[in-house]
Amino acid sequence: MSTQSASTSPGSSVVLAFSGGLDTSFCVPYLKEQGWEVHTVFADTGGVDAAERAFIEQRAAELGVASHVTVDGGPAIWDGFVVPFVMAGEGYQGQYPLLVSDRYLIVDAALKRAAELGTRAIAHGCTGMGNDQVRFDLAVKASGDYTILAPIREIQKEHTQVRAYEQRYLEQRGFGVRSKQQQYTINENLLGLTMSGGEIDHWQTPGDGAVGWCAPPAQWPSAALQVRVGFEHGEAVSLDGERLPGAQLLARLNAQFARYGVGRGVYTGDTTIGLKGRIVYEAPGLIALLCAHRALEEAVLSKQQNRFKPNIARQWVELVYEGFFHDPLKADLEAFLRSSQRCVNGEVTLQTHGGRVDAVAVQSPHILNAKGATYAQSADWGVAEAEGFIKLYGMSSTLWAQVNEAGTRDSGLGTRGESKASHP
Repeated sequence: MSTQSASTSPGSSVVLAFSGGLDTSFCVPYLKEQGWEVHTVFADTGGVDAAERAFIEQRAAELGVASHVTVDGGPAIWDGFVVPFVMAGEGYQGQYPLLVSDRYLIVDAALKRAAELGTRAIAHGCTGMGNDQVRFDLAVKASGDYTILAPIREIQKEHTQVRAYEQRYLEQRGFGVRSKQQQYTINENLLGLTMSGGEIDHWQTPGDGAVGWCAPPAQWPSAALQVRVGFEHGEAVSLDGERLPGAQLLARLNAQFARYGVGRGVYTGDTTIGLKGRIVYEAPGLIALLCAHRALEEAVLSKQQNRFKPNIARQWVELVYEGFFHDPLKADLEAFLRSSQRCVNGEVTLQTHGGRVDAVAVQSPHILNAKGATYAQSADWGVAEAEGFIKLYGMSSTLWAQVNEAGTRDSGLGTRGESKASHP
């Protein structure tokens, strides 16, 4: 981060985190008309193809930015988010796989560009109703003293139908708006895709236009898909025996499982600012990774580890969801997560016939398998040992029943507190 002094008033440079969508496209002429020299940064976190990447660069030039740079964010999002998230193994509120977590890496790219330009003004296209504004602002604030500009929050002071106003604003200045952006807000990255807006926001059935990566049931292949995912210390390192960089591995899983409609969901969550947020999300590769990792982890962790770890995972997920990506507690929790993964090594076979994915086979040298016993089949202990264990294991509950039996009988109540007189 640059430590040199720099102007942060209109007339100086501002770095805008740019995606080419409706909101960030609106921000360019809006900031320019306020006197800012706008420099855009697109952090390609892996959710766009070459054509879309070219469109974003063309869009920035069309809008008249002073400069535009594209940053490859795939490796960073794998190391910075995917690895600890899969180790944690929990979605937000038990479901949502935190597909917005590339926001923190977008901030990093914008801050790096600001340092190169010698400015301490950062802009983003987040609305005043959503969680992304919290993530962007807190990530910037955790990195130093910056001026943060949020044009969409500004126009919300005067306009209630914000997206309609943005579209009109751009069209009046000769800038077109792509049709898919007229109804839905669509975000894509290596992690997956989210859609909001239109009927989704009103708790109605997503319309025919709310389509992303996942194929509908009518298009699922007839033959089942099987893949093998290899893990070392909790991190996915191979696919069908081929070692791959993490970002490439996840991209390949996205392509394979999207064909079978895996990873699509409709989710309503409690947002950071207190509203209910409803989205359609698609995360085929990430859901597949979570399934494989959980199957391996359940087999190699101790009973107490498997019981306790979800508490740590939920806390980590909530910190990331709510904007505290740089809070020291997050690093503390990750130290525990990494420690818990030292024996999470092996290979998991995943299978899907469409719509869902299952872990059908697990191989690992660390599976906690008793040599002389198999659950519900055979054991290397005797009947007396089993009866003794059960007696001691249930001692507290048994003693309670024995000690209180006379009192509950005399009072006319059963051991569950109901009146015996009510039963003939």
